[in-house]
Amino acid sequence: CTCVTNKWTVCAQDDSGNCTCTLVGSNREVDCSTLTSKCLLMKAEMIPLKEKCFQGHPHGLLDSDGIYNPDCEDSGIFKARQCNPTDTCWCVNTAGVRRSEKGDKSLSCSELVRTNLIYLELIHKKRSSAFDVPDVRNALKHLFESRYKLHPKYIAAIKYNSPLIQIRLNQSEKSRCDVDIADVAYYFEKDIKDDSVFNSNSTLTVTVNGDALDIEKLQIYYVDEKPPEFCMKQLAANISAVVTVVMLIAGFGITVLVILRWLRTRKYKKAEIKEME
Repeated sequence: CTCVTNKWTVCAQDDSGNCTCTLVGSNREVDCSTLTSKCLLMKAEMIPLKEKCFQGHPHGLLDSDGIYNPDCEDSGIFKARQCNPTDTCWCVNTAGVRRSEKGDKSLSCSELVRTNLIYLELIHKKRSSAFDVPDVRNALKHLFESRYKLHPKYIAAIKYNSPLIQIRLNQSEKSRCDVDIADVAYYFEKDIKDDSVFNSNSTLTVTVNGDALDIEKLQIYYVDEKPPEFCMKQLAANISAVVTVVMLIAGFGITVLVILRWLRTRKYKKAEIKEME
């Protein structure tokens, strides 16, 4: 009685043999036949180490870069507005990525904007020869379909130019039974970082015609249905700062040129006076 798709769960079997798994920290029941939402996973990751160990999970805390304790809807998706304990708030998309400036409790986030495009850029380790493009494409398609249960129609493109691999996931709408591309990207990121969410001690292994595809770098870019709401004042302030720096550098350069010209003119005048003497 274990949850194959989520190691941050506590499972119990009743007298009838039915296995029920709940998420550590929130006691939410988890559907172990599919991926757990990113919001609930992030909430589980914020549970103190002692509590996790007490629950029978010997794994330490995951890398907390970019991790915060989110507020989730009953369905498991992110609430549009997220706040930290200091009452600083911001708006997020369906991937939980901040899409607005930070503010106080008065900040209003009218809707949870959907992330409909995700770009994944991978760099594999150097090798003597590049893989064949069709082989890389087929191996990664199989990985996303079999391991992450992603329907192939959401894999818009896979491009390969050794050592760069670019994957584009496109999901404007999804049915209730489909996994969300934001959850897929999160599971994939954890696998690449060797912090797999799956309840298994084995690490992710991707092979291309028997040769290991070792990923050493991953970047994920999120594109929403609507543009982000970052304040134009902040953008203007940043541009103003850049302009100020450029003007200071230009002013310093002009000053140096004037001083050098003055020294050169002074030297010539001294030389002329000596000749006249």
